[in-house]
Amino acid sequence: MSAQPTRIRSNRPDDAVRIVEIWCTSVDATHDFLSAEDRVSIEALVAEHIPKAELDLLVDEEDTPLAFLKMDGPMIDALFVAGDRLGEGLGSVLLRYALEDHGATTLEVNEQNPQAVAFYKRWGFEVTGRTETDDHGRPYPTLTMTLKG
Repeated sequence: MSAQPTRIRSNRPDDAVRIVEIWCTSVDATHDFLSAEDRVSIEALVAEHIPKAELDLLVDEEDTPLAFLKMDGPMIDALFVAGDRLGEGLGSVLLRYALEDHGATTLEVNEQNPQAVAFYKRWGFEVTGRTETDDHGRPYPTLTMTLKG
């Protein structure tokens, strides 16, 4: 049986490798639209920037991170669950935390990731904008989603 999430805590420098691993396994499970070249390029950016950012980590009883959340004010910048833990409700735990503790109201998501789009719609987010490319001009459309109400 997989270790269960027990709490949310801030990231520490020694979490860097695991954070990148969570991102990699999550993206490999959900972002099959990425070209191999872009996947490698984006991973390099993630490895450089994400572990240095302020993150909230969902950890298990052994303090091993299972998922992470990055906020920028009321905007969810990133929410990733380890690929082998998708579908277990971990994303819902972090999203509830983002809504209740951070006042999250908006996010961006890859349009080509229908699982994530559907997940956010179930939580009451609706599409309020669309771009043809990602933040780096790559041909991956993104949707801006805003919490209804």
